[in-house]
Amino acid sequence: MDQLVGAIDQGTSSTRFLVFNAKTAELIIHHQAEIKQSFPKEGWVEEDPKEIIQSVYECMEKTCEKLCQLNIDIGNIKAVGVTNQRETTLVWDKDTGEPLYNAIVWLDLRTQSTVERLISKAPGKNKNHFKHKTGLPFSTYFSAVKLRWLLDNVDTVQQAVLSGRAMFGTVDSWIIWCLTGGRNEGIHCTDVSNASRTMLFNIHSMDWDHELCSYFDIPMELLPKVKSSSEIYGWMKTTSLEGVPISGCLGDQSAALVGQMCFKDGQTKNTYGTGCFMLRNTGKKAIMSEHGLLTTVAYKMGREQPPCYALEGSVAIAGAVVRWLKDNMGIVHSSAEIEKLAASAGTSYGCYFVPAFSGLYAPYWEPSARGIICGLTQFTNKSHLAFAALEAVCFQTREIVDAMNKDSGVPLVQLQVDGGMTANRLLMQLQADILGVAVVKPSMSETTALGAAMAAGAAEGVNVWRLSPSDLPHITSEKYKPQINRDESEFRFAHWKKAVQRSMNWETVEPGSDDNGLDKGHGIR
Repeated sequence: MDQLVGAIDQGTSSTRFLVFNAKTAELIIHHQAEIKQSFPKEGWVEEDPKEIIQSVYECMEKTCEKLCQLNIDIGNIKAVGVTNQRETTLVWDKDTGEPLYNAIVWLDLRTQSTVERLISKAPGKNKNHFKHKTGLPFSTYFSAVKLRWLLDNVDTVQQAVLSGRAMFGTVDSWIIWCLTGGRNEGIHCTDVSNASRTMLFNIHSMDWDHELCSYFDIPMELLPKVKSSSEIYGWMKTTSLEGVPISGCLGDQSAALVGQMCFKDGQTKNTYGTGCFMLRNTGKKAIMSEHGLLTTVAYKMGREQPPCYALEGSVAIAGAVVRWLKDNMGIVHSSAEIEKLAASAGTSYGCYFVPAFSGLYAPYWEPSARGIICGLTQFTNKSHLAFAALEAVCFQTREIVDAMNKDSGVPLVQLQVDGGMTANRLLMQLQADILGVAVVKPSMSETTALGAAMAAGAAEGVNVWRLSPSDLPHITSEKYKPQINRDESEFRFAHWKKAVQRSMNWETVEPGSDDNGLDKGHGIR
């Protein structure tokens, strides 16, 4: 039997454990468990860290059972990689192993006034004050501001910090710490791709930065040790895979870049999940964006390997707009239904939907924006709205492609795509039409987990996966080519941009709003 590699894929809405063949990259088996999100106040998004780790154990055990049913020896699993929702922030007690608060999810907006306070003390109130070090603007998105909020507002966190019991981590750190022993000498680490999303990490020196930590007033002893994306961090102390090394760790978007085999400068992938995330590999050069994109560490494939950087554009709401149409509005009963509904109209009939539920991310970074639907007439019906929702995902992606083309000076020739929404063929065709370039979807859709498995299998001391270009397996794919003329595409895109302007400056933080609640102002500025 060929050697196998496992991957834990802990996302915003579910956890999965997948097992791949290290020679062919074929997915052998997997198990998935949903994760509950809670919304204690408007704009707040939390998850239970204990539910997250329980779901990891459950998925691993269930997958091992399925392997046994296939008469596959679980001893063939030579390593496990971890990939995770990034920026989501956890603090736990290293003595008891108990979380000190719920995980604050990347989408959460409670830190808006924290962000404004941090910007106001920057020279010239410049939200890009630390961009030269971090590649990131001040935003509710990144972990440092979420951690600052926890330190300011949660007594149990403050006390644990004072008594030296607190540990901070993103989801990868929590999972690795728990799996390698937890309070019994669990390994407290993260990788460069996750660290680069905290705003506490210097992407040039590749370490935690004293100036950044003192600006956010975060004690450095809380932070995990930063390691490469591909090395043995520790060994499993629990589950049926006890003794197997954990040897790969990548934030989900970096993992998808690796799983799409985008190892060359200029290669670009877009992942369509809860949000949309486009990464363009820029090689060993960290390009600072002039057009609202982030500069991030894509991966570092081994202790002695150089880091690779990427330009990233993030859209907060992609698949989440379908969930909103389903759960909040009852317009569809399942996510799959939206394709049929939208196709029945074949057009949005001049209706434009800007789903700025959490403000706008790249390239605007406008937290005051809110969702709008405009261009409505008496003729507009739910199928036009469904079409407009799918178009919104494509328009947001187009804005990021335009920004990337300007920053890198090299126009995109094709876009590699992955993520749950790519099952929607209408969406993929719309995307090709709106971009004017081919959209390529691999037939094996689990590229994020594949990337984590590749990093784990290639680690020194594991060496069951070869990453040199000649050794990479050929992955079959489906190609969507543009089918409408450029003028029509540009006309629709111009209207979209007009709609985006209408969504801006909606929310204001009034005097008297505090860090415990979202903006109290609900009027138009």
